[in-house]
Amino acid sequence: MRKPVSIFKNNFLKQEPWRVFRIMSEFVEGIEGLSGIKKAVSFFGSKRAERDSEYYKLAYRTAKLLANNGYDIITGAGPGIMEAANKGAFETKRKSVGLNILIPEQQTPNPYVNYLLEFRYFFVRKVIFVKYSCAFVVLPGGFGTLDELFEAVALIQTHRVEPFPVVLMNRNFWGGLLDWFKQVLLQKGTILKKDFSLLKVVDEPQEVVKIINNFSRRKRGRSKNNR
Repeated sequence: MRKPVSIFKNNFLKQEPWRVFRIMSEFVEGIEGLSGIKKAVSFFGSKRAERDSEYYKLAYRTAKLLANNGYDIITGAGPGIMEAANKGAFETKRKSVGLNILIPEQQTPNPYVNYLLEFRYFFVRKVIFVKYSCAFVVLPGGFGTLDELFEAVALIQTHRVEPFPVVLMNRNFWGGLLDWFKQVLLQKGTILKKDFSLLKVVDEPQEVVKIINNFSRRKRGRSKNNR
């Protein structure tokens, strides 16, 4: 008869099966921690944006205007665009949520986060962003920003989540990428023309608020009609 293996002798806590429980615990903590969030907008953008930069100021003004319209703000808790958006929410006394990621290059949460959750796994964190956001606002950024953007668009495109506004801010920054979509992806048939409707491109904070408010009103109207 095969002898039973001691989980302690084999240091089970460092093995792959135990990682599943750690992942589950992050989901539980994230869902429990944000269960009170009913109306929030997530902001994405470069952590390298300086406080006197155009993009930082734009994120701050947009988040503050959304907060004044009754939205809580969620970011990745770091500096740059994330700090700017959290600052806008913080100054209006709305919930300023930070979903910090624990990585080797330590990210210290910015001082404007008044509700902090920390994650070891990027994919868990991304689920929480989508689950508790009624819209994404995406400012200029790098690979991390693009990752969040494309994940959201793919989920909406494949009907894995209910549609929600994905708003790109600053036409000059995003214009080249959108032109490439049209000239390469659309021409090669890897996306459809209707897929462009998944993205809204704006320059001003007021445009962001209008898009999100209009979407929310239409959604409430559909809900009433389906009762």
